[in-house]
Amino acid sequence: MDNFYIEATATSPEIDFRFDQNLLSMKGESYPENAAAFYSPVVQQLRDYLGARDGETITANIALAYFNSSSTKMLFSIFDALDQAAEAGNTIEVNWYHEEEDETIFEFGEELKADFTSIVFNDCPIAT
Repeated sequence: MDNFYIEATATSPEIDFRFDQNLLSMKGESYPENAAAFYSPVVQQLRDYLGARDGETITANIALAYFNSSSTKMLFSIFDALDQAAEAGNTIEVNWYHEEEDETIFEFGEELKADFTSIVFNDCPIAT
C-alpha cells in the first residue's frame, strides 16, 4: 500500500501516513471549511491500511495545536478505526502531543484515552 501524505495548510493539519513503517502522523491545526470532505479520504486510507494488518505494532503521533468541533467528530472516526484495529490483535500506540499548559488539548486526549481503551495512549506534554 502506498504511503499517504497531505501537506498542512493554514486550516488543515499535515497528514503523513507512512504505511511502510507502521507510522501515522498528524500535526498542525484543524479547522477546514468542510471537515468531512477533508477527513473522508484520510479515514478511508486508514481503514484500508488497518484492515490488512494482523498482529503488528502501529504508532500514531498526534500533535494538533487546535481543532474545531467538526474536526473533533472526524478525529473520533480516526480513533475508532485505531481502536478496532487494536481489538483485532494489533498493538496501537498513540503519542498525544500538546503544549504543557494547554488544558483543552490535554483533556481531549484524556477523553480519547477513556473512550478507546484498546489503544496504548501516551500523554506527551511539550514544554513551551
